[in-house]
Amino acid sequence: MIAVIGSGIVGSLIAREINKYIEDVFIFEARNGIGTGVTKGNSGIIHGGYDDTPGSLRSELCYKGNKLYDEISQELSVEVKRVGSHVVALNEDELKAIDELEERAIQNGVKEYEILDKVELLEMEPNLNKSALKSFYCPIAGVTEPWEVAMQATKSVEINGGKVLKNKKLVEVKKKDNKFELFFEDGSSYIADLVINVAGLYADEVAKLFGDEVPYIFPVKGEYYLLGKDIKYANAVIFPTPSKLTKGCLVVPTVDGGYLAGPTAHGVKSKQDLSTTQEGLLEVREKSLRLVPTLDFSRNVIKTFAGLRPETKEKDFHIDVGGGNVIHVSGIRSPGLTAAPAIAKYVVEYLIQEKLHINLQKRKNYIGQIEKVPHLVEKDYDYWERVIQEDPDAGEMICYCNKITKKEIKEAIKNGARTLDDVKFATRASFGECQGSFCIPKILKIISEETGLKPEEVLQNEKGSWIINSEVRAI
Repeated sequence: MIAVIGSGIVGSLIAREINKYIEDVFIFEARNGIGTGVTKGNSGIIHGGYDDTPGSLRSELCYKGNKLYDEISQELSVEVKRVGSHVVALNEDELKAIDELEERAIQNGVKEYEILDKVELLEMEPNLNKSALKSFYCPIAGVTEPWEVAMQATKSVEINGGKVLKNKKLVEVKKKDNKFELFFEDGSSYIADLVINVAGLYADEVAKLFGDEVPYIFPVKGEYYLLGKDIKYANAVIFPTPSKLTKGCLVVPTVDGGYLAGPTAHGVKSKQDLSTTQEGLLEVREKSLRLVPTLDFSRNVIKTFAGLRPETKEKDFHIDVGGGNVIHVSGIRSPGLTAAPAIAKYVVEYLIQEKLHINLQKRKNYIGQIEKVPHLVEKDYDYWERVIQEDPDAGEMICYCNKITKKEIKEAIKNGARTLDDVKFATRASFGECQGSFCIPKILKIISEETGLKPEEVLQNEKGSWIINSEVRAI
């Protein structure tokens, strides 16, 4: 058996890549949901690959990963929008950064870019700060929903005979002959021939369980605003010129039509600190308004949130074989989302097959195409009407903000959703303007009816995150 520790976008795509050769793949996820760690609190940007330090593993895998996203989109039925990106210079000093980006793009082999002057830039982005002088425009940059990629990749693993096990926190490892015995917090244990450690923020701690040292990981918190869909702010991803520490505070069109402003980038002590702060959100407002002055933070804010990224002093990915048959995929900072499909191939084609000399043969019975329940509001009314005639649940609206029907909720549950967040990330129900104020009781009731769980057993996400603890009146 091959064990993958972690179900974020990188871990799930590695498991899927291995599963093309070997059926016996297990994903062990410490949390109660798929892609709910670093993957969940992410900008969702598919970077162009032009700005990573030439010669680094990040630069090698980012551009390759970008190119693989069209294939990922088609095979996993996930949305990828190539909206492009601008790095905008607002003064003479920042013009030097545009020149430096062009030099890096050449060194990284990226050809898909243009340097736009003020007139060209403002024609494409009329809401931009009118002081803008020039932009480095990359048309192959895009956006996706990283948790959706992870969920569809794990679904692919299950369809192809693998297993996805949640609430499996690895606590001890024993080497047994040439294999590993993995012990989990819930008392279970499994024997693995090969282990891939993709534990995100905790990859350095998991490496120690195998007796290995990888670069120390410290969490960097990014705070965000999510803005609504009813005001058009930008057509592409808008970056400031980067600093040595960060790509800066951005304005990002999301896949479903909203906008993200952020993130900040500040080191924190705890790997569980997902709090937002007055200072952090003020920083986001000031920096994003400098790029797009029309952003409306008084009436158009849906929510604020924070995510954590795994950072190391080396500021590069650490992906290598440890002691024995274990591979550590660690320090996956930005642009980890973009590089994820290329990291999966790097692990399987280089580390497993070439470095560990494990000969793999592609399976003939592998199912590559993974379907997803269509979002009915995006279909024409004739199609939707036909679906309603076959299944009346398709005509019952549960989430009015994002137009999610009862049929879509039930399909998500049929595919394994058991918590409110599972349903939220699988369908976008409760992701809209009201943030679930109207639909969460209905979703809770549907989960209870479809799974047999009592309403008080239905969780928001992790253990202990119950919504109700006793019946007040019938829901």
